Amino acid sequence: MARILLTGFDPFDGALRNPSADAVASVAADYDGAHELMAATLPVSFAGAGALLRELIAEHAPHAVVATGLAGGRAQVAVERIGVNLMDARIPDNDGVQPVDEPSDADGPAALFSTLPVKRLVRLLDDAGIPAQLSLSAGSYVCNHVLYTALSAVPSGVRAGFVHLPWSRSTAPAGASHLDDALLAAAVRIVVDHALDAEEPAPGGSIW
Repeated sequence: MARILLTGFDPFDGALRNPSADAVASVAADYDGAHELMAATLPVSFAGAGALLRELIAEHAPHAVVATGLAGGRAQVAVERIGVNLMDARIPDNDGVQPVDEPSDADGPAALFSTLPVKRLVRLLDDAGIPAQLSLSAGSYVCNHVLYTALSAVPSGVRAGFVHLPWSRSTAPAGASHLDDALLAAAVRIVVDHALDAEEPAPGGSIW
């Protein structure tokens, strides 16, 4: 049985809840899939999230890491393709730290690609009626830092990647794009169930 480490985030920027943590908790509460699932909530902290993620990977030795987080301006589930070696925070993290143009890893490469089957995951989400897209930018806040850290921390052959979620209906500020809470949990469940699938050789790039 393969082990999957699934993570969401604490609330940040004044919000009372984070839909990524809610979706992860919902999936973990009644998970009955083929994998052994280990769920955790990461702090919205550059230092804290990276450190805890490395501890969880070392402790559980997962076959795949699926990290999730909130992208409040998006209307779709975004499967991230690349993590960049950059911390450039528009707002401070929950520790009050606001790095500007700093690397996630001073000795690391400029970028690392997700090793999840990103194109297949987007197709499966689409097939399930869940609005989804393949994303080429995870930003430069703690979500991107976690994606880059996960890809740096896992041993060779271990899958790792990141999925950005929009607001859920129950957490969305007035007027914000959102999806139903159950739909976000269903999206996370699909990613967990198919994290170890083979990739599909389908087009997925942009035209600009």
